[in-house]
Amino acid sequence: MQDKPKLGGALSVKKGLSLLGELPLVAETPEELLDDETTPIAHFFVRNNGLMPEPVEDPEAWSFVIDGEVERPLHLTLADLKRRFPHKTYRMVLECGGNGRSFFEPAAEGNPWTNGGAGCAEWTGISLGDVLREAGLKETALFTGHFGADPDKHGSREHQAMSRGVPIAKALEEHTLLVWAMNGEPLPFLHGGPLRLIVPGWPGSLSQKWLTRIWIRDREHDGPGMTGLSYRLPVNPLAPGSDGKGVALRVLESMPVRSILSSPADGARFPEGTRSLAVRGAAWAGDDGVARVDVTLDGGATWVEATMTKPRNRYDWVRWQASLPLPGDGTYEIFARATDSQGRAQPFHAANWNPNGYGCNVMHRVRITVGPEV
Repeated sequence: MQDKPKLGGALSVKKGLSLLGELPLVAETPEELLDDETTPIAHFFVRNNGLMPEPVEDPEAWSFVIDGEVERPLHLTLADLKRRFPHKTYRMVLECGGNGRSFFEPAAEGNPWTNGGAGCAEWTGISLGDVLREAGLKETALFTGHFGADPDKHGSREHQAMSRGVPIAKALEEHTLLVWAMNGEPLPFLHGGPLRLIVPGWPGSLSQKWLTRIWIRDREHDGPGMTGLSYRLPVNPLAPGSDGKGVALRVLESMPVRSILSSPADGARFPEGTRSLAVRGAAWAGDDGVARVDVTLDGGATWVEATMTKPRNRYDWVRWQASLPLPGDGTYEIFARATDSQGRAQPFHAANWNPNGYGCNVMHRVRITVGPEV
């Protein structure tokens, strides 16, 4: 795999991440840095859709509005949210909708994510549903529209960099949170602090950073990121390379099942005579659970079922581990395949090609060598 430039400089806290774009700022996490049960903030991927807003001096005074199809529009500060609603902490995966995009052939439009557009943090905040119930949803309330303080990539504050939304049922789900803390620390500005939305299991673009408003609508939201080919998949498979014009599309909602190998790292070398290899990683499946993870080093001729940990809560990833017997010295490719609770498994080759490269969940593989360099 081709090396990517590393993220450093003013963002040295993110040292080790692979820089995919500078304007807007986008960086992914190498799989070997996703080896913790809870992803450290320093290892968490970065996805901006525009420029970052100006930092605030008093996070507690950050203001947030819910309006539209509600009985009682609310204008609340972060301090109000903390004081008036029950606090909740869940460990949940956040994943970019384009995660895996670089594995499509031919190449699709967008940032060339491999598997590192995902992380699993502990998020602390309140259920959006609690706030919506206080606002009083009208019978006409069907969809949300999310708005943030970030200007677009040209610096304009008149246009949203990204404004997506979800059906009301997803907004009311207990795990859809307004969050102000990450891994027990105040939510970092780089990750949307002081207030962001977390919509677990669905594309990360729905988890609006620097959240200022949720507009309750009587129709599907039509902000930036909700129209055309944005976050949409073809209903029927397209020929790779097609432009997607004139075909039936569906909105990408629950993300597909995915697993990663976090150890060993790609390119690792082991001593001559090594005959057993410990492998481990993580798996997750959008709205669904992970039923099993299997690992192979012979191209799928034989598989070893991994042992999985129990997730802490819904939308947590499962950590898994397995021991692979090595028949001799040489070079091997290890594939990890997760299967979700609906029986859907990851493919060997990228399927369901689409022009913007969403939803690619091809199996992760790493190459290792046993024995001395030749």
